[in-house]
Amino acid sequence: MSRGYFGIGIVSGKFDSNAGQLLRTGMCFGSDFLFSTNARYSRQPTNVSCAERHVPFYEYKDIEDMLSHRPYGCCPVCIELKPWATNLRTFTHPERAMYILGQEDGSLPDDLCLMFPTIYIDTAYCLNVCVAGSVVLYDRMIKEVKDA
Repeated sequence: MSRGYFGIGIVSGKFDSNAGQLLRTGMCFGSDFLFSTNARYSRQPTNVSCAERHVPFYEYKDIEDMLSHRPYGCCPVCIELKPWATNLRTFTHPERAMYILGQEDGSLPDDLCLMFPTIYIDTAYCLNVCVAGSVVLYDRMIKEVKDA
């Protein structure tokens, strides 16, 4: 039996197709909650399963709002290409995690990534934001946090 919980979301997402696919992917991999901050998209046409009807979806005003309203004991995990980031291959997922992806046309702020674990996916090129989220959730699933 697995332990803990996790959620996934995007900060300042720009494209509705990426946001929608990320919501759908989160639901498919068993996310306990989904979220976005500073949404710049208007709809999620790729979210054909209407994930927000089945999994709690939170819309935060900004990063500070997101961090102050995260579940108690939930560890934010930034997914970003940063020089100090940990390779996903060697990363141990927290029991309670909130996976945070940045927008398509920018990066998560350095101060956020320095405060919390930051992971990157070792690829030859930069991944699409919803693909990166899918890879991280798959990695969590195969490394599954087990009962002690």
